[in-house]
Amino acid sequence: MELRADAGFAVPAVYEHCEAEGIAYTIALITNSRLEEMAAPLLEGAKRRYEERGRKVRLLCEGHYQAGSWERERRVVYKAEVMEEGTNYTLCGDQQARGARGTLRTLHRPGRDRKPHQGSLKVALKSDRLSCHRFVANQFRLLLHAAAYWLMDALRSKLMMAGIERMQLDTLRLRLVKIGGRVRELLTKVHLHLASGHPGQRLWEALMSADVAPS
Repeated sequence: MELRADAGFAVPAVYEHCEAEGIAYTIALITNSRLEEMAAPLLEGAKRRYEERGRKVRLLCEGHYQAGSWERERRVVYKAEVMEEGTNYTLCGDQQARGARGTLRTLHRPGRDRKPHQGSLKVALKSDRLSCHRFVANQFRLLLHAAAYWLMDALRSKLMMAGIERMQLDTLRLRLVKIGGRVRELLTKVHLHLASGHPGQRLWEALMSADVAPS
């Protein structure tokens, strides 16, 4: 198992939990003066190479760093880039036995594919409402949101198999789930009673046809 996360998860509780459970992690770090000082020589070297070559330069390095809230040092990988648009550097904590290049590749893959899913999780399923005071409580709430995302995405896939055009999850939630009805639980089955004018009737019929379709 492996965790990849943005700097919002760069807190000791996440590191310690991963290490205790044997979970490999690559987590972006929030920049501070000590980390900037650590990355400064690499950035200066990248600037010199850019002046010599006149094209984009990217350099990678690694070291060890211990924040004031950490109980021990951890491996840190950093990247310095110089290009026509300016300079850029990335730092991340990594608990993997691999080179700096592999670490940065892991942190950023597959960014373009991941962002739409993150948006659906936040916007459609409100996963950013982590207002509890305890880390474990918020972790459990996030787990529930992830389970809801999995269920809604499974429904969407079923509908697409039945020929329904792909919908955003918030649209699907409003058309299929957020509708008043009556649920009757029998011994061997569950009956769902909806109004005769239910606007999502076609979607429910499509779901039933997808269920009985041969795999």
